[in-house]
Amino acid sequence: MTTDKQTRVAVLLGSTRAGSLNRRIAEHLRDHAPAGVTVDVVEGLDAVPFYNEEIDGETAPASATALRESVASADRVLAVTPEYNGTMPAVLNNAIDWLSRPYGQGAIVGKPFAAIGATPTPYGGKWSHEHARHSATIAGAVVVEGIVVDESAVAGDPLEDEAAVQRFRGALDALVAHEVEVAA
Repeated sequence: MTTDKQTRVAVLLGSTRAGSLNRRIAEHLRDHAPAGVTVDVVEGLDAVPFYNEEIDGETAPASATALRESVASADRVLAVTPEYNGTMPAVLNNAIDWLSRPYGQGAIVGKPFAAIGATPTPYGGKWSHEHARHSATIAGAVVVEGIVVDESAVAGDPLEDEAAVQRFRGALDALVAHEVEVAA
């Protein structure tokens, strides 16, 4: 991608564990981002209270406001997440809930979005990623089709597998390269 503009990608982590595989994947993408791309891992999702319309609005919690500001200032959103019990972790679902509000005007509305990651199951997180893409679509994001990296970590660490690393980097490249449609 050749552009003078820096593209900022906000990464939403589905795992809150400090040394999680998905955090390591997100940090790898941040540390090896292509020229012209800044990857920011959004921290503190575990500090955002479960969405409740009664605490939203002018007095929204600072953690929710920080999440919204981080995503609003990004050009793209990438969820990097494992799978918990066949779906996305609650922390990711909650983040998408906060980002969807106010309805039709949330910070995620119109943002190109993709979900990737790894999990130690034979399915690699495919349901988690499908559910994250579905929820983000309902929230108003523009899910970029064709970006699928559901990496199974059963055979080892995917960050030690060059082919897997290339799939993760390719997903980031495809998300960044996605042409945003501008309303006429």
